[in-house]
Amino acid sequence: MQLRNLVSKQLLKKQLAEETFKRITVSFYRYVRLGDVENFRNQLFIDFTDLQVFGRIYIASEGVNAQVCVPEHNWKKFTEYLNHNEYLKDVPLKIAVEDDGKSFYKLIVRIKNKIVADGLDDNAFDVSNVGKHLSAKEFNEALNHPDTIVVDMRNHYESEVGYFENALKPDADTFRDALPKAIEMTKDDKDKKILLYCTGGIRCEKASAYFKHHGYKDVNQLYGGIIQYARDIKSGELENKYHGKKFCF
Repeated sequence: MQLRNLVSKQLLKKQLAEETFKRITVSFYRYVRLGDVENFRNQLFIDFTDLQVFGRIYIASEGVNAQVCVPEHNWKKFTEYLNHNEYLKDVPLKIAVEDDGKSFYKLIVRIKNKIVADGLDDNAFDVSNVGKHLSAKEFNEALNHPDTIVVDMRNHYESEVGYFENALKPDADTFRDALPKAIEMTKDDKDKKILLYCTGGIRCEKASAYFKHHGYKDVNQLYGGIIQYARDIKSGELENKYHGKKFCF
């Protein structure tokens, strides 16, 4: 079978509009050392095509980054497939809220150099050796500790509209620039509790491994980023320690 879409954009959008079932939009990522990247990519394309999954998936030797929409009637098969995959078993799924499931009209699975551009040599450190994931409640509790160092791993135009109180905000246009600046800003705090946060968690996943590689002892990250934090403080009736808005394109 073909391992890429050959149907016209117009027809694909027409077919999507005519679907009589609902779709669930979900994102997931995982930093994991993949073996045969090309074979993994091709098999994922074949299997997701069989499940009528649409979306955009980036594959690299360092892991997987995906945003997809899944037919509601195939959701159980989709989650079972992930949990039977050696690289994706128990991967956290972030299901979109207030979404009509029409976010994508075809499946794209691409091999990239990185799943998030960071300019790092991943052979120089273990990208899977990440920091501790903290829930919204645990993150709030850690924020109350006087010696905690909070670092915003987003770009400056994101942190300008919203941030956690007392957070260090690297003046960077890209994640590639933010990483070395964050290390420089905290180089004298390697024995303190470090709290990292970003929008959805994927940048903090790489950043936490980078911090640990540089000798930081107690590295933590906000699970699911501020997107999950907003949901958890609402459902758990927790204090909101995030000031401002979440930057959106």
